[in-house]
Amino acid sequence: MPRKAPRRTAERILGTTLELFNRFGEPNVSTTLISAELRISPGNLYYHFPSKDELVNTLFDQFEGQLFELLGASEGVRDIEDAWFFLHSLFELIWEYRFLYRDLNHLLSRNRRLETHFPAILMRKRAALRGLLDTLIDRPAANATDEHARDAVAASTVVLLTYWLSYEYVLQPRSAMEPENAQDALLRGAYHVLELLAPHLSEEPRQHLRALIEVYRPAVHEPPATP
Repeated sequence: MPRKAPRRTAERILGTTLELFNRFGEPNVSTTLISAELRISPGNLYYHFPSKDELVNTLFDQFEGQLFELLGASEGVRDIEDAWFFLHSLFELIWEYRFLYRDLNHLLSRNRRLETHFPAILMRKRAALRGLLDTLIDRPAANATDEHARDAVAASTVVLLTYWLSYEYVLQPRSAMEPENAQDALLRGAYHVLELLAPHLSEEPRQHLRALIEVYRPAVHEPPATP
């Protein structure tokens, strides 16, 4: 049986960097730590990525591309089950690159690329969620007040998506970002987003949503805060 070719060094560096950033937070991970974890020389690391910002930007570009592709799929949402799957997929992607959200304010203050690109990410999320809301409500907005209300719900949903993991981290700073807690954290996030949408739904989809929530009831309870 032929042996698999070794992963390209650049890919290995990115994969390990993402793991370390996610686990310890980007500010706490140096290029020295990354090269030591990979058992390569700092010179080899710098050959592929001349600076730590280069690593951050490359990971961000990967995230941004995957996110925009996923947000485009929101046009295919037709019912509550589609919405649940879409939102869970969105939280999964955020979890995969959670260091961006965990350290967002720090990164925005020192990384020009993120500073200029992240507002567009929020606006794309907002537009996708506004479209999702319009689909689930299944009736046209009657007046300007309706339009403003839906815009407010979409904006609130984006805030929740952006800062949900920070909320989980504050409650459980020693364990919230560990891989074994991912599934419950994602389900809680998706649950709270759908709860924001629920009051605006007509009776049938709202009851369908309640039935879905009951299936995941044990997971959506908040973890106890660390004393």
